[in-house]
Amino acid sequence: MKINVIKTQTPKAKPDPNSLGFGKYFTDHMFVMDYVKGQGWINPQIIPYQPLPMDPACMVFHYAQEIFEGLKAYKTADGGIQLFRPFDNIRRMNESADRLCIPALDVDFAVEAIKELVAVDSDWIPTQPGTSLYIRPFIIATDNALGVHASATYKFIVILSPVGSYYKEGLNPVKIFVESEYVRAVKGGTGFTKCGGNYAGSLKAQEITEKSGYSQVLWLDGVEKKYIEEVGSMNVFFKIDGEVITPMLNGSILGGITRKSCIELLKSWGMKVSERRISIEEVYDAYQNGKLEEVFGTGTAAVISPVGTLGWKDHVMTINNGEIGEVSQKLYDAITGIQTGKIADPFNWTVKVK
Repeated sequence: MKINVIKTQTPKAKPDPNSLGFGKYFTDHMFVMDYVKGQGWINPQIIPYQPLPMDPACMVFHYAQEIFEGLKAYKTADGGIQLFRPFDNIRRMNESADRLCIPALDVDFAVEAIKELVAVDSDWIPTQPGTSLYIRPFIIATDNALGVHASATYKFIVILSPVGSYYKEGLNPVKIFVESEYVRAVKGGTGFTKCGGNYAGSLKAQEITEKSGYSQVLWLDGVEKKYIEEVGSMNVFFKIDGEVITPMLNGSILGGITRKSCIELLKSWGMKVSERRISIEEVYDAYQNGKLEEVFGTGTAAVISPVGTLGWKDHVMTINNGEIGEVSQKLYDAITGIQTGKIADPFNWTVKVK
């Protein structure tokens, strides 16, 4: 399919690149494509960024049939632009789509659409250290009808946002609290997908946690409330007595692209890495015995987020004296170096836009 491009006649003023925050500003254009049952995905176009005309009966408002992804574009020192593992993001989006009865995308075409949109708005990509152009693809159900069933029409939309650090702490260690009352997901549900309902259900615990002075919630499994799953916006890793451990993918944990990249990097460095069940009691015992060396989160938004404080019930664990650990720093340097083209990409993770 050919992408029709309609450029804006009223470009926006660019924000101050030194105070971007995360997800506050949006570029001049967006990609939109429609799905109609019996016709498939049709009418792909890049148009000026604008509100969507939506009927009050639109099914996405009532039954939350929607999914999304997140990835980034970076400018390299030679003036080029590249994406980080975009094909993995769209393949994961199709896994989410299957679970929520949304029609799959053609992976190659979706990546090509993202590349073309990024190229159109390439002058929005910030170049300051720690900044990037965040890419948010999403699909929403658009039938105007009440009744619980899959929609027959959808929109696939991509918007772009120049961003800085996800957490106000940046690469400084964050404070994470282990949630023991509320649960995020269970096997058989939608925990492994990127759908808005997963995040809406986490807001109550997140609000309580923030009032206690913590940045994010660390979720336990929804059955025994014993085994660690993931942080609200990140997968999580623990370095215990030289071994790096992350919860295995069990159907209720998101298969993070950055998570996968970290595992591949760690193995390439010859480090011992385990994907397995790990309980909060095991983590606390390791802390008590002086063997809990590092804790860090991984995700597209934050890349690597070291954890300096881990709260669980009445226990407060200070990790690595509240400082970033050696492995966390090495992973951050390697991934951001590959993303920005500062170091070689032996894994062929990056995709050139131009």
